Order: sequence, then structure tokens, then C-alpha cells
Amino acid sequence: MHLRMPSIDRGVQSFVWAVVFFLVLYFGMVAIAVAKSTALVLSLVAAFAIFLLVRTRGGDDPRDRV
Repeated sequence: MHLRMPSIDRGVQSFVWAVVFFLVLYFGMVAIAVAKSTALVLSLVAAFAIFLLVRTRGGDDPRDRV
């Protein structure tokens, strides 16, 4: 029996990446004494950009498969 990873939608993957990087950025900025409101806004903007980047450019390109 061959086990393989379950298929996960690209939208779910991009959301998970955005949440992970949001948390890293937010807590990283708070740790270096950036104001919490500024850290929240910058992290939200970056998370949205990461979501769009992974959603549009992430994943395998079927043309690369041989």
C-alpha cells in the first residue's frame, strides 16, 4: 500500500502560510519594542501580501513535470 500526502487546496495552504508569517512578524516586532498597533497593521499588510503571493505563484507548475 502506497501512502501519500492528502491533497490540500492552494487557498488553504496560502492561508496557513499567511497566518504563520503574521504570527512570526507580529511577535517579532513586539519583541523588539515596536508599538503593538504598528506591529499589527504591518503584520496584517504583510500577511495579506504573502497570502496573495502564495495563492497566485505558489505550488507546482504542471509544465515543469516530465
